[in-house]
Amino acid sequence: MTKEQKLAEHIIDAVGGLDNMDNVINCMTRVRIKVIDENKVDYDKLKATQGVMGVVKDERVQVVVGPGTVNKVADHISQLSGVRLGETIPHNSTNYKADAEAKAQENKTAIQSKQKRGAFNKLLKTIANIFIPLIPAFIGAGLIGGIAAVLSNLLAAGQISGDWVTQLVTVFNVIKDGMLAYLAIFTGINAAKEFGATPGLGGVIGGTTLLTGLTDENAITNIFTGEPLQPGQGGIIGVIFAVWLLSIVEKRLHKIVPNAVDIIVTPTITLFIIGLLTIFIFMPLAGFVSDGLVSVINATISIGGVFSGFIIGAFFLPLVMLGLHHIFTPIHIEMINQTGATYLLPIAAMAGAGQVGAALALWVRCRKNTTLRNTLKGALPVGFLGIGEPLIYGVTLPLGKPFFTACIGGGIGGAVVGGIGHIGATAIGPSGISLLPLISDHMYLGYIAGLLAAYAGGFVFTYFLGTTKTMRESDSLGD
Repeated sequence: MTKEQKLAEHIIDAVGGLDNMDNVINCMTRVRIKVIDENKVDYDKLKATQGVMGVVKDERVQVVVGPGTVNKVADHISQLSGVRLGETIPHNSTNYKADAEAKAQENKTAIQSKQKRGAFNKLLKTIANIFIPLIPAFIGAGLIGGIAAVLSNLLAAGQISGDWVTQLVTVFNVIKDGMLAYLAIFTGINAAKEFGATPGLGGVIGGTTLLTGLTDENAITNIFTGEPLQPGQGGIIGVIFAVWLLSIVEKRLHKIVPNAVDIIVTPTITLFIIGLLTIFIFMPLAGFVSDGLVSVINATISIGGVFSGFIIGAFFLPLVMLGLHHIFTPIHIEMINQTGATYLLPIAAMAGAGQVGAALALWVRCRKNTTLRNTLKGALPVGFLGIGEPLIYGVTLPLGKPFFTACIGGGIGGAVVGGIGHIGATAIGPSGISLLPLISDHMYLGYIAGLLAAYAGGFVFTYFLGTTKTMRESDSLGD
């Protein structure tokens, strides 16, 4: 049995067994488990499990196990449950009283969760859940597109040549567009899953916003401005709203349409209603909203400069800690669609760089703490590549002070990037060094300056203010 398989089984045991698990999904670093009865979850046991870097209590129990490992752990849980990731795990129980009690507890937990979080936080979590499954595709397609951009720049500068290089760039761009050009469809499918609608119908609505097949001669008119409606207008924001409304219409129709014709009538009427609303109402209005949102953010970064950069860089780590950083994904997408680059991502990336600086300071300052240094050996390399959760949950957050000094380092890096200005990313990808191929307008040196500033800031503040005598002299991760 591999260590990932053992870790998967320990996680299952700590959350109350497969009978207490409704379904399982994963992102880049976390196994996300929807449990039936949260009272059966042994959080202390879960946190103490070797290989678990951290645990986040939320609508799902989020177990941080790190990149690479998370896929193997989630796959093994899927194999043990007998269903694919994201599907409901069957429970072969004949204890109806226990089932009723579990269902009652599940409903109680759901109600308490809604009361505790509020509508706004629920909205943020919904958006995050839509985009989490797309993160690997964002990274893969983004980096391939970044390599294509670098090769194109070298071709244009005459530093390389050859038909085969040109052909390679074309192939890389085709692969990239397989994700980015059809992102509205992927978003529609995932939004439908999140809202309880038919995924295929959500994909159709996403595809509708692409206005496939239209030309200047047979354009659709924007009823609010009289101008031709543009493909993708309203972007991802419009798609999510349209699919949410689609889920309501589809559910209502399922209740009133006879079963004999439901498979024909319900999807047809649903697509007809939502399709018309999407084209003539949602796309124009969502386009207005998204244009305004992007303008405000760009203006804030441009006018605020150093100050805005510091605030964004310093406060992004707490968002990662709470799992709320994915809410920026639709904003990044809209900025890229409208301006060709997101100027928010390079600043936010400084948060992870501040953590790297803090970790380096801990490595130097806490030489006697072999447990800490062994943890750093695994967390630092991926931290340089922009995956910061192993450092958050394995190092800085458990120690306390280093988390705050890392945030200061991220703020310093953000201030440098914001102060230089016009440093954007042409696609969504990992932060850290890995983001370099995606930096737009040849602003590589500016981005590197930000990284170095964040590394230095995190290092200096952690070295002088972020450690205690216990950290430096004991062999543990405790303070």
